[in-house]
Amino acid sequence: MDIALANFQLKAIADLITAMEKPNRDIILKSCTGSGKTIILTHFMDEYFKSNYKSVFVWLTPGKGNLEEQSKEKMDRYIYGSKTKLLSDIMTFGFEENDACFFNWEKLTKKGNNALKESERTNFIEHIRNALDNGLKFKIIVDESHQNDTIKADDIIELFHSDKIIRCSATPKNYKNATLIDIPEEDVIAEGLIKKLLIINENFEQHISIDDQITYLLDKAIAKQRELRAEYLNRKAQINPLIIVQIPNKSDALLERTEKYFENKGITYENNTLAVWLSNKKQNLEDIEDSNARPIAVIIKQAVATGWDCPRAQILVKLRDNMSEVFEIQTIGRIRRMPEARHYESDLLDSCYLYTLDEKFTESVKLSLGKGALDAYKVFLKPEYRSIILISEYKTDVPYPRDGKLSLKVIYKHFEKKYHIERDTSKNKATLTSHGYSFSKDIVDFTKSGAVSTLSKETIAELNNISIHEPLNTHKHGKEYHHCVAEIGYKVNLDYNSMNTIIRKLFLHGLRCESKILKIETRELYAFVINNKYLLVEDVRQAMADETLQLSMAIPKISEKPIGFPFEMIFTYDGTAKSQAELTKNVYKGYLSSAEKRSTPEKLFERYCESSSHIQWFYKNGDKGIEYLSIVYVDNFGKQKSFYPDYIVGADDGSIWIIETKGGFTKTGNSEDIDKYTAKKFEVLKKYIDKYHLLGGIVRQDKQSSELCICTKTYSDDIKSDNWKLLSDVF
Repeated sequence: MDIALANFQLKAIADLITAMEKPNRDIILKSCTGSGKTIILTHFMDEYFKSNYKSVFVWLTPGKGNLEEQSKEKMDRYIYGSKTKLLSDIMTFGFEENDACFFNWEKLTKKGNNALKESERTNFIEHIRNALDNGLKFKIIVDESHQNDTIKADDIIELFHSDKIIRCSATPKNYKNATLIDIPEEDVIAEGLIKKLLIINENFEQHISIDDQITYLLDKAIAKQRELRAEYLNRKAQINPLIIVQIPNKSDALLERTEKYFENKGITYENNTLAVWLSNKKQNLEDIEDSNARPIAVIIKQAVATGWDCPRAQILVKLRDNMSEVFEIQTIGRIRRMPEARHYESDLLDSCYLYTLDEKFTESVKLSLGKGALDAYKVFLKPEYRSIILISEYKTDVPYPRDGKLSLKVIYKHFEKKYHIERDTSKNKATLTSHGYSFSKDIVDFTKSGAVSTLSKETIAELNNISIHEPLNTHKHGKEYHHCVAEIGYKVNLDYNSMNTIIRKLFLHGLRCESKILKIETRELYAFVINNKYLLVEDVRQAMADETLQLSMAIPKISEKPIGFPFEMIFTYDGTAKSQAELTKNVYKGYLSSAEKRSTPEKLFERYCESSSHIQWFYKNGDKGIEYLSIVYVDNFGKQKSFYPDYIVGADDGSIWIIETKGGFTKTGNSEDIDKYTAKKFEVLKKYIDKYHLLGGIVRQDKQSSELCICTKTYSDDIKSDNWKLLSDVF
């Protein structure tokens, strides 16, 4: 199954390959639930096998939920021709080169566990010894490593005498001298794999006094489930959002009451709309992960949190008793995946929902997710602002520039521009030779010879260069070829298959392509890529970064559409903030001063709007989605980007202003703006407001005077220039 890897996944694979060459034994892969950790690791193993002999990967998973079988099944699905094995396969066949072995480490360590009797345990250790004696080298992957941190697990790891251990977790422990590969959560959200926001206790009354938490919380959850289901159907998406009800580990009374509640609502085990997953009770779990599966709710305890992958799960109800339990970030991870691995550009569908009266749990969630977890309720647009219409611009949805066909054209154009290549491939061979490209049929390595008295760069550079020629061996050098192709691709965020196709089309004889540089045979291609890896990396990198080449590609047209302010929206705020005053000039009723997510410049600007006698109303624009005002611009690589200005403001003279807020200037006048596109956005904003006869500018704070300033005519990064005016003097 071909799967398109996200940019952050390609980068993580490249980082893992690099980390394997470093001296550190431990590698920490920190990635949030939903980032496709299994996809990253299976593709990484596949790449590693292509260029490393005698390797065996041992993937250790924690005990619950047959996670080792799930991970093996995923590798079988993602990687064609992979050699995956479970513990039973090893006990029968032993270890072989390029094996990817998936073991549940508890089956290897637990006393009384029938997976390995004492005689079998000896047999298992013999299989490891035989493998080591045959020159096989074990590499270990410890999945959910925060759960595998025990002496027993460590004893198992030591049996393999591995020089590399990759530990994966959303919440890793600290290891000394480890190489850390940290996948930023923002990157995972940006790629659309996980939800933008966790909304806590939406539309809860300010002061709740209730007799029955089950009725109160589950009523909210079912109403939300119906709202989500209707919106998915509205978008022709066959997704039945799932409610997860988590009950405390030792609470049978709560289980019975929860089942009774659902039964009264017509949600039962008998009609397959209710599922349960407890150690002693499992029902309706078959295919529950499918997007449109029948169960509306599943009852779980703490135990199921690890490794269960159900992207349609979107609502978590956490019931409490008087005993407090340890908070697990993995529990929240269960509802954060996007069901189709993409955002819908809808705040409703791109969020997940938690309902609980457990304050400790809520605090833990907020602590671990920061501004990614907020309180919320629904607000409605005041009637007097429902007729305001603006024109929004949208970029044409073209994958750019990581599209394989487009990349091939760009690389060809680069060779055309840099080396003046022509349609005559034999001439091109002579041209590339003169620029340092090697066309040796052997694999050529270089070394130095001679004597030096001091070890300095200069004296070593003066030594004789010696080239070592080795005849091409397709088995041995085939792996090296794959490794080189993968490395060239990863440098520019192209996966192995795309990069391999590009190289073959550009250079290989017999493969038809309009953009042909050379026509060499397969054996020669192997040698060409291996011998010229560094030159190819450099040329491909330059091609992808060459502004003139990117801009010479036809830029798709921009589409325009009139939009108004959304009639209703989910308003997110920080319930712990001291001030919860309503900002009455906002276009929505019930908009609070504790609105989040907001940067400091945004908070300062909102306060200014509320206090200014010249401002009648203001609207906070969204930062993504077709319902918000968007202006399209082109970055330095010729790639279309959408710019969502922060605010739309109505002045007392009837004029409408479009405002972008940015970081301020320090007391000494230094800029605190981290956005390198601010000047470009200013030009785009200026063009837009001129086109539609509006007003606008960029607002930043001058910390020397504590005043907000605005730039409306010509952009300057110098607060002392006349381009900056006091905001209070302008409106």
